[in-house]
Amino acid sequence: MKKIVNQGIAASLLCVITSFANVALAQNQEDVTSTNKYQPVMKQIAKTMWESPELGFLEHNSSALMQKVLTERGFTVKAGIAGMPTAFVAQYGESGPVIGLLAEMDALPGMGVNNTPDKQPIVSNDYVHDGHACGHNLFAGGVIGSALALADYLDEHPKQGRIKVFGTPAEEGGSGKVYMVREGLFNEVDVALHWHPSDSTTAAPYTSLANKSGKFRFYGVAAHAAAAPDKGRSALDGVEAMNMMVNLMREHVPDGTRIHYVITHGGTAPNIVPEFAEVYYYVRSPEPAVVLSLWDRVTNAANGAALGTQTKVEVEVTGGVWSVLPNVALSRLADQAILAAKPIELSKDEQQFAKKISQTLNHSFSDDEHSTALPFSEKITVWSASTDVGDVSWQVPTVGISSATWVRGTPPHTWQASAMSGTGIGYKGMYLASDVLTKTAISLFADPDNLKAAKKEYLERKDSLKYKSMIGDRAPALEYRKK
Repeated sequence: MKKIVNQGIAASLLCVITSFANVALAQNQEDVTSTNKYQPVMKQIAKTMWESPELGFLEHNSSALMQKVLTERGFTVKAGIAGMPTAFVAQYGESGPVIGLLAEMDALPGMGVNNTPDKQPIVSNDYVHDGHACGHNLFAGGVIGSALALADYLDEHPKQGRIKVFGTPAEEGGSGKVYMVREGLFNEVDVALHWHPSDSTTAAPYTSLANKSGKFRFYGVAAHAAAAPDKGRSALDGVEAMNMMVNLMREHVPDGTRIHYVITHGGTAPNIVPEFAEVYYYVRSPEPAVVLSLWDRVTNAANGAALGTQTKVEVEVTGGVWSVLPNVALSRLADQAILAAKPIELSKDEQQFAKKISQTLNHSFSDDEHSTALPFSEKITVWSASTDVGDVSWQVPTVGISSATWVRGTPPHTWQASAMSGTGIGYKGMYLASDVLTKTAISLFADPDNLKAAKKEYLERKDSLKYKSMIGDRAPALEYRKK
């Protein structure tokens, strides 16, 4: 099975390189700043990754695919950085300010579906396959397309700057960018750009929730649950006691706090007192300091549960990210690029698909709504999710846009998002995002005042708050999905 999949990846990679060669031949016929000529390359990358999704820290084929395309274009690529085999940095350009492009690539567990307007999970041996329910296949394809277009621009304007593409693993719970930040890989970057698949198009500034995550492993003593229950000490009791105390704690936490968990292991059979149990926690808040404080309280609950149930507990921090530091000056530039870009145009077949899948979301599809960007506002909103882009944003001025790769009303991490990330609806949103990233980067290269304004705001917002990684000095949690 693995051999067949790898052969498929190799065939797709050949298609990407062939498309790239054909693009190069036509390059002189189009605007040097256009991403249109790279749409076949973007689509093939996104399609290949969608068909062969890989979880965080395991994105070997996805990472190799992006590296290969960039290397063929003349980028200098360093791979396996910051202790992560799938992380890489690719650089192009001679001198001047550095624009960083962030490229995510990881999929989500158990979210594999066919690209149909009705839910059709992809199942093998009772296992639901992984899938790109957050659209990181599109994220990666769009960023690579932008990088190729910007390389063309820098060939014409070699002294205006350089670009660095950051292949960032394990955004979904693994905090891959945090390890890259800790390694100092963004020290020479002047501005970082990124985008994310969404149900709408906007460059409005936002912040996010800081987040710390980890696994609490309880160890007890096994015994026959009926014949000798007094001899046992239940690890599952430890998990349940901890969860009970944390749930009571919810009444006494700051507004905006989010705490959620899943029991990842609860025992093997009812007639055996569980000697091992594990619970996986996320703690979130808009304020990093609140997250750190709450994590200490959750850890105390775990220790108290272990004491009360006569079990032992170990804690592994698997991830931790800061909230996004917004930059309105950069958001304005990105919004101008959205207004200058050609709106998304869905075909009749894509519109029919959109109407059918919208019905599963209790939403009525409108082609005009899908293709029209949201009105721009400088008011900073709080995005009720977390991303390791936050840690990057505390190192350099950072901006991200959203592009309509899914129909309106589609939440991320759903089967609908997974399905549309492998369709023309997703690809066309990706093309728009790639164009916007490219135009935003060029506005920074061509006008130094734009860069100065972004840096000035960054320093003002950052003020005196000192960044400190939430994951401490631990190594990347490469094995956390397997425990």
